[in-house]
Amino acid sequence: MKNLTGLSIKTEQNQLFILDQTLLPHQQQWLPCQTVAEMVQLIQNLQVRGAPAIGIAASLLLAYRAEQGDSRQQLRQDAETLRLARPTAVNLMNNLDCMLQALAADDFVATAVACAEQLFSEDVELCQHMAEHGAALVKPGEQLLTHCNTGGLATAGVGTALGVVRLAHQQGKNIQLWVDETRPLLQGGRLTAWECQQLGIPYQLICDNMAAMLMARGQVDRIFVGSDRIAANGDFANKVGTYSLAVLAKYHQIPFYVVAPHTTVDPHCPDGSQIPIEQRSANEVRGATGSFGTICWAPADAPVYNPAFDVTPASLVTGWVLDSGVLDQAAVAAGALTRLT
Repeated sequence: MKNLTGLSIKTEQNQLFILDQTLLPHQQQWLPCQTVAEMVQLIQNLQVRGAPAIGIAASLLLAYRAEQGDSRQQLRQDAETLRLARPTAVNLMNNLDCMLQALAADDFVATAVACAEQLFSEDVELCQHMAEHGAALVKPGEQLLTHCNTGGLATAGVGTALGVVRLAHQQGKNIQLWVDETRPLLQGGRLTAWECQQLGIPYQLICDNMAAMLMARGQVDRIFVGSDRIAANGDFANKVGTYSLAVLAKYHQIPFYVVAPHTTVDPHCPDGSQIPIEQRSANEVRGATGSFGTICWAPADAPVYNPAFDVTPASLVTGWVLDSGVLDQAAVAAGALTRLT
């Protein structure tokens, strides 16, 4: 396998390494990953996360196992095991489908490796296209807002929504970014803030419940978020709290964009009600775990409801920023998303 380098995934000397995102921003530790069980754990523990990154990491692991001599049948079984690791992110399913097609080839080892490498390089290219289309929407001096983490940590390239912000900054548009802390896992506070500091993007970190006040004061000009799955009608799932932002944006007449590659579109999913929503551990709401250790601020047995994602209806979206361009309400209503894959 080639040496590939991303912000959170890399291959070196035919080995696969994952940056442990649960230790950021204070520790940067690369973990070797050699087995399917290890990859499933990394995905479920959010040590690797972000819809594109999850799909790419799983694909590279299958390619690695193929090089280690695993049989075609074993690799097919492993693909199905990986498919179940996180139910909402459709990139994982799409990438595994590509790998399964590669495993049908006569020389399935070389074909699987080439497929995984192509998925990595393709995502880098898709991210760049999304950044260009999204940055073209940003006007000089605008105050932007984003939710969760959608940068290089979540992809192989520059990211989705944060990739847009990154390019707008590099273009000298003098933007400012509000970063939602993103409860309960604090991926905005831990990860997006860290990426912004690395890139020199001017940002301020806020608690999620501060966004409405900023909008009312006219301090938010445009919102960019990512997605883990976009339904055929334009409804989309993203980190829980995104729906609230969309409702607030509609009320305050602020443009609201979802940024994602075509690999995040699920043409077989008719609308948001059919998107499976992952339920996660109650302890993520009762407290927090990270490089600082574990803290519990709620009663240890407090009943908890913890969906990882919510669904934003297409009616609240100003535009879908894809690698192929920006789709508006009319285009999506006419079925443009179903023709992307």
